[in-house]
Amino acid sequence: MIEGQEGVTWEQWVALARACEDGGLDGLFRSDHYSGFFGGDGGSLDAWATLSALAAVTERIQLGTLVSPATFRHPSVLARMVVTASHVSGGRVELGLGAGWNEHEHRAHGFPFAPMAERLSLFAEQLEIIRRSWDGEPFEHRGQHYTLEGAHPLPRPVGHVNVIVGGAAKPGTVGPAVRFADEYNTAFVAPPAAAERRAAVAEACAGAGRAPLAFSVMTGCVIGEDEAAYARRRDRLAALAGELEAPGGDTGVHGTVEQAVERLREYAAAGVDRIMLQHLLTDDVEMVELIGREVIPRLDA
Repeated sequence: MIEGQEGVTWEQWVALARACEDGGLDGLFRSDHYSGFFGGDGGSLDAWATLSALAAVTERIQLGTLVSPATFRHPSVLARMVVTASHVSGGRVELGLGAGWNEHEHRAHGFPFAPMAERLSLFAEQLEIIRRSWDGEPFEHRGQHYTLEGAHPLPRPVGHVNVIVGGAAKPGTVGPAVRFADEYNTAFVAPPAAAERRAAVAEACAGAGRAPLAFSVMTGCVIGEDEAAYARRRDRLAALAGELEAPGGDTGVHGTVEQAVERLREYAAAGVDRIMLQHLLTDDVEMVELIGREVIPRLDA
């Protein structure tokens, strides 16, 4: 999972995507922000334009956002962007959707930033419209935020688009997710907290009479071939984004290959179906290659 707002260049995107493909990783996700948070001075390429372009130069990996703010785009526009990337990729895109959270970024780009309750309402309505936009059937929508009359968006996506809702397992995101999503994602939690949030989502699914949502975690990641390599990467990241937890700390996958494998197994034991590893040192393609070469084979053994 790449924080694209930190000045990631197109050349770096291609290198990262190819490392994921060649290394056996399942997918490449990116943030959907326009303002940097860690001092990156290169700005941000648009998330969905980037994913559509990467779809054309990859063959296997899934591509998606974690997560697109409902506040950035009209749902009909976002639905069509996802469909476009779906056709370019042959059905390899996933949509992560959230309510939006960074007030400064919204004000800097002229996006309205309503109170949380209104943003959650907007998000829920967007999720419904996007899902219905992909059904291939005409529909009407008259809601608090949007009105669609005689809508019949075509073409449909290629295959099924996995929809991920991001949040902290609270009702404002869990309720809409249970109705319209396929997966629930939560960020920067330790395995015990992940298990608690997964249980809350599963309970909501059971109450609605539906099968449990897939459950995933996005968290920080720094891995080294050995202690020295880990320390070098840790120190580089600390200079960029602040100090990391020690290996075995509450959140994240940090340390040597052996420590990373142990940590990932802890998340799996907590009921996490998949994990998105946040990689902030985006010029360090070697760490992605290391995950493919050393971590994945040990997990699969």
